[in-house]
Amino acid sequence: MNQNILKNIEFSKVLTLKDLVDYQPGQIVSKTLVQNKNVSLTLFAFDKNEEISSHSSHGDAFIYVTDGTGQITIGDELFIVSAGENIVMPAGVPHAVYAKERFKMFLIVVF
Repeated sequence: MNQNILKNIEFSKVLTLKDLVDYQPGQIVSKTLVQNKNVSLTLFAFDKNEEISSHSSHGDAFIYVTDGTGQITIGDELFIVSAGENIVMPAGVPHAVYAKERFKMFLIVVF
């Protein structure tokens, strides 16, 4: 019986993260790879000017930018992140994500 923890991704194949989720006009597209009580792994593709409004999480959230440029707000601080960069949003601190241009990210939340 196959009891893989990861889903929505091919196994035993070399993949490129940014190619695993596609842009859609006027939308934020997400693909969940893992969601459980300990960790959440999700790929996102934001069309330009799309955003996830301010919210907080019970886990520390690590963003790895795979394409484009995004604006991350953590508390009262604003950060600009681009492909190849990463940032951590600490648990319990309000944060938001805005796409200054088309933008893809890999989000890892550890609870």
